[in-house]
Amino acid sequence: MNFIYINQNILDNLFYILVSILIYYILLDHGKRLSQYGKTLITACMSIPIILCMKFPIYIDEYCVHDLRQIPFIIGTLYGGWPVGAALLVIILTFRFAFYGFNLLTLSVYIVIFIITALFSSRFKNFNRKNKLNSSILLILFLGILTSFISIVMSDYFRITEAYVFYFIILPPFIIVLALYIIEILKDAIIIRTQMVRLEKMEVVSQLAASISHEVRNPLTVVKGFVQLLKAPDLTQEVREQYIQHVVRELNSAESIISEYLAFAKPALEKVENILINREIGYVIEMIKPLANMNLVTISNQLAPGITRGNIQHFKQCFLNLIKNGIEAMPNGGELNIVSYVNNFDIIIEISDNGVGMNKEQINRFGEPYYSSKEKGTGLGSMVAVKTIQTMNGTLHLTSALNKGTTISITLPVYQEDHPGK
Repeated sequence: MNFIYINQNILDNLFYILVSILIYYILLDHGKRLSQYGKTLITACMSIPIILCMKFPIYIDEYCVHDLRQIPFIIGTLYGGWPVGAALLVIILTFRFAFYGFNLLTLSVYIVIFIITALFSSRFKNFNRKNKLNSSILLILFLGILTSFISIVMSDYFRITEAYVFYFIILPPFIIVLALYIIEILKDAIIIRTQMVRLEKMEVVSQLAASISHEVRNPLTVVKGFVQLLKAPDLTQEVREQYIQHVVRELNSAESIISEYLAFAKPALEKVENILINREIGYVIEMIKPLANMNLVTISNQLAPGITRGNIQHFKQCFLNLIKNGIEAMPNGGELNIVSYVNNFDIIIEISDNGVGMNKEQINRFGEPYYSSKEKGTGLGSMVAVKTIQTMNGTLHLTSALNKGTTISITLPVYQEDHPGK
């Protein structure tokens, strides 16, 4: 086979396709609002390589120009269904005729590709990864052969050369398998990470449940004792009221613990609101105190008033993870100190423990997913905390020494109603 016509544009075409796929999943993963417009997003991302492939084609010979525009067209139709395929068909024909003029053969070929791919897409979505790859090879081979036959029938000038067979029949199956494999890997990675973050939260919830059940048992025991005393027939009204006050106080204490636990366990609403730093961190401290007591850890705090902006549930989750890490860093007990203060237009929050500390590698990899210094840790709690702080336009700084302790310093912007941008 004569490969004299192979040039760098084939790699350029492949580059356009793969980069567009990566951009699509980056936007899908990080732009939560964009995920609501999945079909529009995939249409936009697949239309870019279609246009670029046509703009920088592969020259087979002086009479035939080819490109890989059919790859993103087929991918978009397979994953987005006929609405995406129809939009891409309009785009591909519009730019094809704008670049090279109207051609009935081109119109016929891409309508055939659209109809067959759109009909197949509903079954394709239900396949597993292996079947998707295998079926995509068969689909593109079938389309390549069918459209070549249509071209021979409709055009007297069309010729099938060795270069045409290589670029139009042999090469596309390899490229579409590579593209679909990357797509499936990225899809699985996003799903797995989402599931792992949920599992991390459930692990925290389960640990809190164990410690809270222990903490709630204490006021209930007190209540049970006073209720027994209230049965005594010779109690004065004054003593009876004192007993009832003790019962009400202990029940309120148990209710407060349970309410905070339920507030943390429920899903977070995606909304931004004012966060009173001292109040919300105080809630988190009260919620995690049972876990601290079980680990012989004393929590002290000195929280100055301050307001920032963000999602309250995510904020609580963030500091619950960080404080929990500090407690677990002191397996033999110790003291955890939490301080907050306002410095100009920043709120500084420092969480210090006197636990096992961290080495240089652990400090550098703090917040990295699936990396943890704990034996059974996933590292996702730290990752969620770091990402939450970044979302709130804040920063996190870590200082630590082995067997001496760790200090985490979080800086968040102060929110002032008269100067909301500060």
